[in-house]
Amino acid sequence: MNEKAVHIIGAGLAGSEAAWQLVSRGIPVVIHEMKPKKFSPAHKSDNFAELVCSNSFRSDDAQCNAVGLLHQEMRMAGSLIMEAADKCRVPAGGALAVDRDAFSLFITEKLRSHPLVCVVEEEIKSIPSEEWGYTIISTGPLTSESLALDILQQTGETGLNFYDAIAPVVYTESINMDIAWFQSRYDKGNGKDYINCPLNEKQYYEFVEALLSGEQKEFHDFEKEEYFNGCLPIEVMAKRGKDTLLFGPMKPVGLTNPRTGSRPYAVVQLRQDNFADSLRNIVGFQTKLKYGAQKDIFRRIPGLEKAEFARLGGIHKNTFIKSPILLDNYLRLKTRPGIYFAGQITGCEGYIESAAIGYLAGYFAACQITSILAVIPPAETAFGSILRHVTECIDIKDFQPMNVNFGLFPEISDEIGVNGKKHKIKGIERKQAYCQRALIAAQQWVNKINKKNTIDFTKETF
Repeated sequence: MNEKAVHIIGAGLAGSEAAWQLVSRGIPVVIHEMKPKKFSPAHKSDNFAELVCSNSFRSDDAQCNAVGLLHQEMRMAGSLIMEAADKCRVPAGGALAVDRDAFSLFITEKLRSHPLVCVVEEEIKSIPSEEWGYTIISTGPLTSESLALDILQQTGETGLNFYDAIAPVVYTESINMDIAWFQSRYDKGNGKDYINCPLNEKQYYEFVEALLSGEQKEFHDFEKEEYFNGCLPIEVMAKRGKDTLLFGPMKPVGLTNPRTGSRPYAVVQLRQDNFADSLRNIVGFQTKLKYGAQKDIFRRIPGLEKAEFARLGGIHKNTFIKSPILLDNYLRLKTRPGIYFAGQITGCEGYIESAAIGYLAGYFAACQITSILAVIPPAETAFGSILRHVTECIDIKDFQPMNVNFGLFPEISDEIGVNGKKHKIKGIERKQAYCQRALIAAQQWVNKINKKNTIDFTKETF
């Protein structure tokens, strides 16, 4: 490896994407990954880009959904993560879900076989010295305690963290299909994307009571119980009101039980988790219940009476930094411009958001090394919106991890002209307008970053 090799700490989604963007531009990388010598509480596989929670990348609708829009922008920009997701896709209606093992294996093989990639299996316990040269820290929300402590000591900032919960996975053959049925919400997909388990009103409230009384794992005295609202444990949601789940993971809208011809009172959905469809993920059922309580309570769901669990739910600590204070617009540590941060440790949330920040870190580092002026993605794009949240969020006190959403985008005009007349846009039409504007801006940005010696006089450059 020559002196321009970039060191990448952590081979999750962000680190893998950053590595790919660098080697694709002819820059060698050294990936430092602590697996298999050491595993976090949530990781099980030796492979890179392991999906420890859901196997879903959420909506793939690039016309009306901010997440689907980011998917498409990533595809346009040449993302390794999106290439792997598309190749390892499993049915999931309008969502993009993958066979998690095939997905991780594809990325691992792609990187390990690349001539510009060197992999060192070791734990990095502190921010590297300047002798290392350029470094991308992409250790994710499960950053080891020693490295997290060193980051906080060197940055002088109080750390932030929250807790993320994992949903259980059951063997498909153990689901009682005499009760459950195949159907995607609003009949999207191929008809077998989701298995649905119906509950009547009595069954639903009995289930909620069981959740509320179930034995839970306890936090240590030094741990503060904080959650990301987009991934609340099922029992925490139930505590917010006994009907809360009817508007969340157990909502019955868009579904009809073929045995009754009517919509059930509540529904539990199971999404395909691998190519063979031998595993099903219980959608939205991330939990901190103890293992024994999980088996007892979840087997009360009609159709899951004899469910066999391939993986039970769990909970782990997620760590992130105050990026708007610590990082510049190019994801560099302000006090050490040779150090980049990428992925969920920066305060983005979600698989694709993490990968997007990894993409940008790799691209920015490549520009700095090769003396090419970097072009920041336009604010109107999904790329630009999640980058601005990480680096420019003004609400520092309450800075929290964020999924990409239209609330992060610059406001779009309330009125558009049609046949010479103006009318206010809202709902689907407004979302479509955001996406159309973003895709045009994203294509222009991709065209620019694919040209060498680019200078964007309207944006800050190195």
